[in-house]
This record gives sequence, structure tokens and C-alpha cells, in this order.
Amino acid sequence: MENRVVLTACIAEAEALRYTPAGLPALTLRLEHESQQTEAGNPREVKAAMKAVAFGAMAERLARQNIGSLWTFSGFLATPRNGKTAVLHIQDIQQN
Repeated sequence: MENRVVLTACIAEAEALRYTPAGLPALTLRLEHESQQTEAGNPREVKAAMKAVAFGAMAERLARQNIGSLWTFSGFLATPRNGKTAVLHIQDIQQN
């Protein structure tokens, strides 16, 4: 089964870089996306905001980026044990 997400979005918020109990760098972000998509043959303005996380070297790299900067994020979706909404786990980024 495939679980892959690619989303172009800006970094709206970033918490302080933290470390897991195992010592792995971790970063929680909020991403915001705006675009025009076609749905049922009609153009539609789309806005989306989502929580995202990154670990290891990717967390350290993202912690150095500016709020408001635009990136293409790729990764997978997972729902935390105590959560209700899916979170994007970032595996790669490309600057736009």
C-alpha cells in the first residue's frame, strides 16, 4: 500500500527544535497551502493548513528555515496515538 504525500506549502509556524527521549532532533510545524485545483471539471480555490513533523537531520534543516518560506514537502501521513488528525511526516523538501 502506498502512503505518499507531496504538498507545496509555506511554513506558517515552527515550534522550537526539541529532542526525543532517544536523542533524535524533532520539529513540529504548521504548513499552509493555497492553490487553484480542478474538481468535477470546475476550478476551485483551495486552502489547507496541516500539522507536520520532521525528525533527525531533516528537523535540523527545517529549524533553520524562515517562517513564510515556500517549499515542496514530501512524506507520509500518520495519526498520532493520542490524536484525531493525520500529521504529515516530512521526509524530503525542495525549495520553491
